[in-house]
Amino acid sequence: MNVFYEEEGTLKVAAILADSATSLQVEAPHGKRSKIKAGAVMFRFEQPALGDFMTHAQREADQLDIDFLWECSSGEEFDYGDLAREYYGHTPGPVEAAAVLLRLHGAPMYFYKRGRGRYRAAPTDALKAALASVERKKRDAERKDRYLKSLTEGALPVEFEPLLATLLYRPDRNTIEWKALEEASGVLKLTPARVIERCGGLPSTHDYHLNRFRFEQFPRGTDFPAVEVPAAPADLPLSDAVAFSIDDASTTEIDDAFSVAMLDSGNSRIGIHIAAPSLGMAADSPLDGIARDRLSTVYYPGGKITMLPDAVIDAYTLASGKPSPALSLYVEVTPANEVVHTETRVEFVNVAGNLRHDTLEPFFNEATVSGAVIEHDYGPELKRLWDWARQLEDIRRGGAPEPEQRAEYSFRVENDRVQIIRRRRGTPMDKLVSELMIYVNSTWGRRLAEAGTAAIFRVQGAGKVRMSTVASAHAALGVEQYLWASSPLRRYVDLVNQRQLVAGVRGEPAPYKPGDERLLAIIREFESTYEVYSEFQRAMERYWCLRWILQEQAFSAEATVLRENLCRFDELPLVVRVGSLPSLRQGSRVLLDISDVDLLELTLHCEFVREIELGAENMQPGTVAAAAEQ
Repeated sequence: MNVFYEEEGTLKVAAILADSATSLQVEAPHGKRSKIKAGAVMFRFEQPALGDFMTHAQREADQLDIDFLWECSSGEEFDYGDLAREYYGHTPGPVEAAAVLLRLHGAPMYFYKRGRGRYRAAPTDALKAALASVERKKRDAERKDRYLKSLTEGALPVEFEPLLATLLYRPDRNTIEWKALEEASGVLKLTPARVIERCGGLPSTHDYHLNRFRFEQFPRGTDFPAVEVPAAPADLPLSDAVAFSIDDASTTEIDDAFSVAMLDSGNSRIGIHIAAPSLGMAADSPLDGIARDRLSTVYYPGGKITMLPDAVIDAYTLASGKPSPALSLYVEVTPANEVVHTETRVEFVNVAGNLRHDTLEPFFNEATVSGAVIEHDYGPELKRLWDWARQLEDIRRGGAPEPEQRAEYSFRVENDRVQIIRRRRGTPMDKLVSELMIYVNSTWGRRLAEAGTAAIFRVQGAGKVRMSTVASAHAALGVEQYLWASSPLRRYVDLVNQRQLVAGVRGEPAPYKPGDERLLAIIREFESTYEVYSEFQRAMERYWCLRWILQEQAFSAEATVLRENLCRFDELPLVVRVGSLPSLRQGSRVLLDISDVDLLELTLHCEFVREIELGAENMQPGTVAAAAEQ
């Protein structure tokens, strides 16, 4: 005797070895013996032979029309035997009974299982939905296979084009497109971005990095909404100062300018003038919300994303040829550079000239400042400011030696070619501007701290710089208190501090009170956002360094050992790990070979060639330094 039974959701057949009221000992066709419950048995049979039974039953089941079986079933619960009798028109034999059971059991969308051998036909709506789901999955599988074939053959499916940003930067792992791309990545052993690049979906590695940043940090785009440009108060006094600014040639957000006037006493009145957009941007206004959302201008080689709309920048930048609203610090200084008096004013300032680094440096440099006269239209003013700036630096450092100045680099990108210009920090221009900015920021920081006015200070101790609402010393700068207030067109923190300063000068209530939660939130948001922006700038500078290497075919470079296997290029702002570097002392100079420059991953491979001994010829054929001279 044989049995047809269900075990763990599977229908099986076996020969009975021993039979009892509650259980049976059975032997499967392949010889395995087991014990089953009597309640699991659907029916018993003698014929046909056990070995061929399931083959015959499955063949018969495949012939059964599942839709017809469903139509024959009432909406009530039924027994499989009743359905089999109705379908065949007679008492079903073992193969026929098994066929009906197999068909019912294998169609859970059509029939819901209700117990041993008992089922219920699925409702019409539920069946339609289930069938539609199956069809949809089938179509999705076919679509995924088509995408996979296209991707592995190097062709980008047309459906991928509008989804490229999402696939590259923030993929939805449940989409068919991503699943196909991920599978293609596994087949080709490439990253998803590499697969897309291979298929022509990444024509520009530069745009890949830039668009990633925009996608992550500016999901609604970098364009500004339409805004009304706020005007500064018309009743501001007009200063008699004749001011000038000193900036890079590409600067449009001119935040600061300077003026020098000789007084009858023989003293000088030095003016430090800072653009005052806060006069037209009240806290929590719509325009303030725009600036708060961005928190800073983003800089990268060849471009920038401004914190404020161009129309607002144009209205408040300290451009020449127009009176500009400004927050000015006037400092009366004796010929011996002693500060007699300071005064902060809110006013209009006439900026007579916007001086640019590249055209000013030939007249204002280490050689010219040592003479009695600087041969420039603003020579006397520059000379007076330089003398005071040197005194300010000496006071800050307290007689300590001047720290070593590393080179800094500027990037000029034009027509997809890059020029990397190396210049030494600490030039007279650098010192003049930086010292006056440190002075104005520390002076205004002291003013707010002494008045008990809330502000966002920059404090530094134990080597770490942080922001705080509590005034404290900035040890590295050598000042008792310090804040950012000199770049309100470019940094939101400066704009906030400027509001507090303007309110104090005008005798108005400060927008932010001590303990204001808004200031703490601004600090948190600014610090995290500013680091993201800075990291992006560093990444894009690295990108253009790699582009420069390829552009100039400079596959050999001199570098300086920083520590262990870390080296810094001598003529590029590029730090790399050199796995083949032997154990050398810090500061050793080495020659490296460059290969495998990867603009997508921003990587390169450097191989140690030899150590450059002191006194050896520095310029080797093909080095970065040599290429830079061409």
